[in-house]
Amino acid sequence: MEGNKKLVLLRVLHILQKHSDMHHPLTQEDIVALLDKEYGIEVDRKCVGRQLELLREAYGTLNSPITLISEPRKGSYIEQREFEDSELRLLIDGVLSSRHVTAKHSKDLIEKLCRQSNKYFRPRVKNICSVNDWNKTQNVSVFLNIELIDEAIERGKQIRFEYNKYGADKKLHKSSQPRVSPYQLILHNQRYYLMAQHERFKQMHYYRLDRITNVQIVEDMPITHIREVAGYESGIDYKKIASGLPYMYADKLEYVEMLVEEKALDQVIDWFGRNIKIEQAGDKFKVGLLASPTAMEYWALQYVKTVEVISPPPLRRRILETLENAIGQYK
Repeated sequence: MEGNKKLVLLRVLHILQKHSDMHHPLTQEDIVALLDKEYGIEVDRKCVGRQLELLREAYGTLNSPITLISEPRKGSYIEQREFEDSELRLLIDGVLSSRHVTAKHSKDLIEKLCRQSNKYFRPRVKNICSVNDWNKTQNVSVFLNIELIDEAIERGKQIRFEYNKYGADKKLHKSSQPRVSPYQLILHNQRYYLMAQHERFKQMHYYRLDRITNVQIVEDMPITHIREVAGYESGIDYKKIASGLPYMYADKLEYVEMLVEEKALDQVIDWFGRNIKIEQAGDKFKVGLLASPTAMEYWALQYVKTVEVISPPPLRRRILETLENAIGQYK
C-alpha cells in the first residue's frame, strides 16, 4: 500500500481528468473514495487537499492548458483541457469519414480521442454514426506505408510497391509494381495520395495510399529531384493541385473555359476555390480556370445539366463523344 501512496499525486490528476468538469466538480471526499475504488490507495482528506494544492501550484506556474479550480463546498474540477469536446467531435468525424483508414484503426483512434476528455464525453460519441456504416479500406498496412514513405522522402530514396485494384470478389489484387521517386503525401477529397514520379515512364502520378501494399525502400536509388521533373521546375504548387486536380489525374494543366448557370456557381467555387475567373455572359456566367483536362472531362459530365465546357476544343469534343456514346447505351 505504501508503494501506491507514492503515486497519489498522479492518481488524483487522473481522477480529475476522468471524472470532473465544471458541471461535475469533485469534493475531497469524492477523490478519497475514487482513489480507494479505482487504485486501491487509502488516504485521508488532508492528504488529498495537499495534492490538489501541489497541482494548482504546478499548473498555475507552468501555464498549462489544464486549470484546476476549487470552489467552496463544490470541490475541484479541470476547467480547460488540451482539446474542447467540440474539437474532439470534429476530429472523430474526420476519422470516421477517412476512407483510407480501416474500421479497426478508426475504432482505435476514436478510443484514443475519447480518452482526451472525461467519462461524460464518451456517451455522446454514441450519437456519431458507427464506424462500420462507412465505406472503409481493407488495407491494414496504411499506417506502416505512411511511416515507410515518410522515411524514404526524408532520406531521399526511391521506393517500390505493389499497386492494387479491387476485383469482382471485392478484394484488392496487384495490378502493377512501380518504382517511384516519392515527394509528398496529399490528403484530397477524403483520400490520401502519394505524389511520386514513375521512374520508368518519367511521369508524375498520384497513387491512392489505400491501394498500396508491400512498400520497400530502394537503398541504392536516390530520388529524382522534384525540380528535374517536367512541369515542376519551380517546385510543388499545392494551391494548383488542390484547385486544378479535382480527381488527382496527373496530366498537364490547361486553361478551361465553361458556361455555368447561376445556381451551379456555388458548386464550382466549392470545387475550385475563389481564385477562378468569373464574368457575366448573358443569363449565365463564363468561368475560366487552370485544370487537368482529364479531370475536367469527368467533372463536367457530373454537372452536365448546368455546365457547358466551351474550350479547349479537344476537351469539348471528348465530352461530346462521351455523351453521344452514353445516349447510344441508354437507347
